Amino acid sequence: MGGMTFHVDSETGRLRRVILHRPGLELKRLTPTNKDDLLFDDVLWVRRAQQEHDVFAGVLRDRGVRVHLFGDLLAESLEIPAARALVLDRVFDEREYGPLATDALREVFDGLPTGELAEALVGGMTKREYLERHPEPVSVRFHVMEPDDFVLHPLPNHLFARDASAWVYDGVAINAMRWQARRRESVHFEAVYGHHPLFRGAEAGAFHTWSEGQGEHPSTIEGGDVLVIGNGAVLVGMSERTTPQAVELLARRLFAAGSARVIVAVDLPKRRAFMHLDTVLTMVDGETFTQYAGLGMLRSYTIEPGSWERELKVTDHPPEHMHRAIAAALGLGRIRVLTPVQDVRSAEREQWDDGCNVLAVEPGVVLAYERTVTANTHLREHGFEVIEVPGSELGRGRGGPRCMSCPVERDPA
Repeated sequence: MGGMTFHVDSETGRLRRVILHRPGLELKRLTPTNKDDLLFDDVLWVRRAQQEHDVFAGVLRDRGVRVHLFGDLLAESLEIPAARALVLDRVFDEREYGPLATDALREVFDGLPTGELAEALVGGMTKREYLERHPEPVSVRFHVMEPDDFVLHPLPNHLFARDASAWVYDGVAINAMRWQARRRESVHFEAVYGHHPLFRGAEAGAFHTWSEGQGEHPSTIEGGDVLVIGNGAVLVGMSERTTPQAVELLARRLFAAGSARVIVAVDLPKRRAFMHLDTVLTMVDGETFTQYAGLGMLRSYTIEPGSWERELKVTDHPPEHMHRAIAAALGLGRIRVLTPVQDVRSAEREQWDDGCNVLAVEPGVVLAYERTVTANTHLREHGFEVIEVPGSELGRGRGGPRCMSCPVERDPA
């Protein structure tokens, strides 16, 4: 093993390294007309969102965390021919562009300077922008497009770096994404983890790959539903976006490698308000969680290795035993669950503003949006240090500090 293996051993141990994506062109593409298709509830003021994101990244750096910006990692990976081919082969598919346009488009994008290619892959490109610089391919599919239709759709959800890949103990899951608007994100992470020198160099050491990206579809899972709670345990939300079969596959792979001993799967309501587990429940130290008041208690399942290799042992728990199942997985008598006491409307507003979606940088120290006043005060009253970051624009994407960060190196709690 090299000097610098990547691993995430908890939700709250000291955070050493993280991937963030600084928002750019892709957010300028959001309009009131397309925002729903692109999974956003609102249109963001991009310059302010970038300023807020810079503050967030700066706070992490001030705490000694190494921040890798996803745009840089992607561009550096695309310098490597195999990574470039992987991405372009996956993006320019005849089923998407038709047999007449596919090769012509792929060739044009392959000819772009790396920085421009990286920007187009994330930020998108319209037919009009394409035709300003390149001849029109002889293609019915291309010809019938309106000038402002996207040849490449933008990927504004890259902002939420947590979802398309998630590090679980000594490996990474490159996730198959539920909605069309996010599916190309996975191939970008495949290119980065498979080819970037940071992850492929001698220093990187060996790590497992728990899942291989969009090829796993329809077994979808997103990082916002995966909490590495420590002590060989993983807590997973089965949400609108994470399927039970993906949880079973992850369990089998983690157990086969000896990287985890137990998974607790929680059956979330399948609706947007409970988009991911981490929008309603996150961890703030090795035995304490912050939970949205409206979550209530949910049915849960404990998955453990069976008596023979490919077998899984499943124990199901009634809703009232949810906290007990999580505590048992952690080897604790009980867990502490903090829920601010507030009226139902205030609670709903705070959850909308990501009051529970905090990012721990070490046990007992969390980053939270400054707007979630009640949740932040409640955590402070229980002895936690809350570092507030601005989120008036970033928060419109419905994701907080945990959603926006992909830890790649974190100590045990």
